This record gives sequence, structure tokens and C-alpha cells, in this order.
Amino acid sequence: MQNSTEIVPFVLGAYGDIGHLKYLYFSIMLLWYLSICVANTVLIVVIYVDRRLHEPMYILLCNLFVNEIGGSTSLYPLMLSQMFSDTHEVTLPWCFLQMCCIYTSASVEFCSLAAMAYDRYVSICYPLHYNATMNSGRVMIIILLIWLYSFVNFIFSFSFVVSLKFCGNVIDKVFCDHHLVMKLACSVTILNNMSDLLFAFVTIVLPFSLISFSYMKILAVCLNTSKENKQKAITTCTPQIVSVSNMFVGCIFHFVDSRFDVAYVPAKVRVILSVYLLIGQPMFTPFMYGFKLPKIRQSCKRYLFDRK
Repeated sequence: MQNSTEIVPFVLGAYGDIGHLKYLYFSIMLLWYLSICVANTVLIVVIYVDRRLHEPMYILLCNLFVNEIGGSTSLYPLMLSQMFSDTHEVTLPWCFLQMCCIYTSASVEFCSLAAMAYDRYVSICYPLHYNATMNSGRVMIIILLIWLYSFVNFIFSFSFVVSLKFCGNVIDKVFCDHHLVMKLACSVTILNNMSDLLFAFVTIVLPFSLISFSYMKILAVCLNTSKENKQKAITTCTPQIVSVSNMFVGCIFHFVDSRFDVAYVPAKVRVILSVYLLIGQPMFTPFMYGFKLPKIRQSCKRYLFDRK
């Protein structure tokens, strides 16, 4: 029985032998990663520069854009380096670091969407109390708590993995997956398995419950308000609802791929579905909010195209 420190590398088995296609895949992934960084950075800069966007909703959005860059950076550099590797090995510390970044980023994403849903709930349901409830200082505290909550969640779950002894080292994915790493352990206790489920509960279920509650309350208010207010609520809430739906679908893909035998699914489809969240969401977020929300769209036009 080998201790985890005695196994030198993990092997990311989902890469396989892609031959000369590695140059094409590398170019596509590099272009996509750079596009994610540019799109999110542009919106961060626009929100920072335009004082009219220094409002709670846009500060929370800025935090979301920062997280999209962080989440992408936890995946793409390793994937790009693996394109030209013959062994697809990753050392234990790097594997654990990637898990920390990816899962913390996922938690920050859900919690940020929950905070944004609460912001819209206060704005639409209690407009007279909005400025007192959601001021810039309070929003910064919320953002700090989101990151702290997400990091502590992962560290608690990770504490059950770091002490495990591993009898295998092949991870059937293109990145280090928490559940698949635990499956490589020589023995896994019920507590180890429960830690994985508990992390999913506090990362997905709790924020999703807050999001659902907020939008149910918003819907109830919108049913008894003017057409103009309904349209305003729809304009600001639609991107968030679509983002939450996209995240939920991505989590289902990840859950099914990690925990069930999907050998009948083509390998390339499995790879795409397993990284769907980290491929689609970081690009989906800036375009959905950047082009959908009028104030950000107008600021982008003014700073990027109308300056002489």
C-alpha cells in the first residue's frame, strides 16, 4: 500500500493520443482562453473607470468577471501544457492546487449569483430601502465573505483527501477531479464520501435555494406591478436567470460524468461535457451581461468606440 507522497504523478487519462491534432486543439484553446481574459478584463476596466457603474449590482458583476478569469486560469494553462505531453502527468501538489482553484471558483460563482439575486430582490421588492441595505461598503463585505466562505468550504472538503493513501494514479479526465481522485484511494470511509456531498450541498444547493427564493419573490411582485416595471425587472434579471440555468446544467454534466459509467458516450463528447462549465460560462458571462444590460452596453460603446 503506497502513501500519497510516494506516488510521483497523477496521469490525466482523458487526453489519449491526439496525434497532429494537438496543434489545432492547442490553437483553439489558446485563442478561447485569451478571448475569455480579454472580454472579462474589458468589462472590469469599464466598470472601474465609469463612476456611473459604481453601484452594488455592477460591483458584484465585477467580482463575477474576476472569478471567470480565475476559474479559466485554473484549467487552461494546464490543458495547454498537456497538449504537448506524451505522458499527461501532473504532480500531486499541482493536482491539488488545480482542484483548489477550480472548486473554489465554482463556489464563488454560485455564491456571487446568489448575492446578485438578493441584490435584485431588494431593489425590486423593497426599492425604498435599497440604498440603505445595499451600499458599496456592504457589497465589498459580501464579496469578501463569498471568497472566504468558498475557500473554507473547499479546505474542509480537501482535508479529507490530502491524508488519503492512493493505490492508483490514473484520472479519467483532462483535469484533476475531486471525486475521481478519491476513487483512487486504497480505502475510502463514509466520512470521505460525505465530505464530497457536503461540499456540493453548501456550494450548489444553499446558494441555489437563495436564488430560487429571491426570484420567486421578484416574480410575485412583478405580477402586481406596472408594465414598465415588469420590463425593467426582466431586463436586469434575465442574464442572471440564464447564468444560473447554465451553471446548473454544467453541474449536472460534471456530476454524471464523475459518478456514473458513461463509457457508451464518445470520448470527445465526454471531455467537452466535463469541462462545459469552464469553457462556456467564462465567455457566456461577459457577453450576456455586457450586451444585455443597457448601462454596461452604453459604457462599452462610449469608452471603446466613441472616444476620439
